[in-house]
Amino acid sequence: MPRRPVTPVRATSARPERSVVLNVGIDIGGTKIAGGVVDPNGTIVERLRVATPLDTGALARAVADMVAELASRHVVHAVGVAAAGFIDRTRSVMLHAPNIDWQNAPLRADFEALIGRPVTLENDANAAGWGEYRFGAGRGSTDMVMLTLGTGVGGAAVVDGSLMIGANGSAAELGHVRFVRGGRPCGCGQNGCLEQYASGRALQREIADIADAGGIGARLAAHRSPDGIVHGPALAVLLGEDDPGAVEAVRRVATAVGEACGAFQAVLDPDLFVIGGGVAELGEVLLAPTRIAYETSLPGFGERPTAQFVVAELGNDAGLVGVADLAGLRS
Repeated sequence: MPRRPVTPVRATSARPERSVVLNVGIDIGGTKIAGGVVDPNGTIVERLRVATPLDTGALARAVADMVAELASRHVVHAVGVAAAGFIDRTRSVMLHAPNIDWQNAPLRADFEALIGRPVTLENDANAAGWGEYRFGAGRGSTDMVMLTLGTGVGGAAVVDGSLMIGANGSAAELGHVRFVRGGRPCGCGQNGCLEQYASGRALQREIADIADAGGIGARLAAHRSPDGIVHGPALAVLLGEDDPGAVEAVRRVATAVGEACGAFQAVLDPDLFVIGGGVAELGEVLLAPTRIAYETSLPGFGERPTAQFVVAELGNDAGLVGVADLAGLRS
């Protein structure tokens, strides 16, 4: 079968000196695979992107082709691959993936056979958290928790400078902590998980509920697009005008985030919470009520140190950068 073509999206900076240690990071998403060559400072010196094939065999070949393309122009020290799902403690087997047909799949061995060199395999949320810890908003922290508020809620925890993996490899699945007993059904098979109350999808649900109720939701209803959704730009305009319906929708999600972080503080005691994902683009509009909910939920508030809350800095590059760095450290 001919190799799938790899389309360069953007190359940045001049070709580095051959003495510089470079690692390749590959971040496999549900719709696209992002790859890049990363230097020791966390800078992406070249990046590529392809659509994610539906067939798992074609997907693996696309990853191998991407690595080969990047390695043809750079001296590559290590390769890391990040993907959503439960990975065993040895970081070899994908036990379950939510978006791709991987069940007990020996992914590391499969990728190594195609790529022809050792591969580091990591959960995508963990990789993003590590990227922020090393090169983004978490720089200077010793103990950090990252929550990625996107379609769902991803989690990662760094404890005493080490990425928390857990006895079976699936630690820090913070989006699937039960937040409400008997609450909303979750795609994981449980009910009441945090991501049903603190994700981008949850924010849209709150917006819809407030808009449908009338009253303070009147302007939200008026800003619905033909698909029935109040999209980001329209929501930003309403928040900029302190529209009470928009403010209330964000407050509800922020309250869920803050209350959960109060519980995470009791268990993990981080000095920093990094909030990433699309919802985090709301910035202080989200973080201010999050801090209030965190403080009111924190055991012993007023008698103990509290964590700081910041917005993630690396955006969609966090996973790519993080897994490249982990590959370099683990090789």
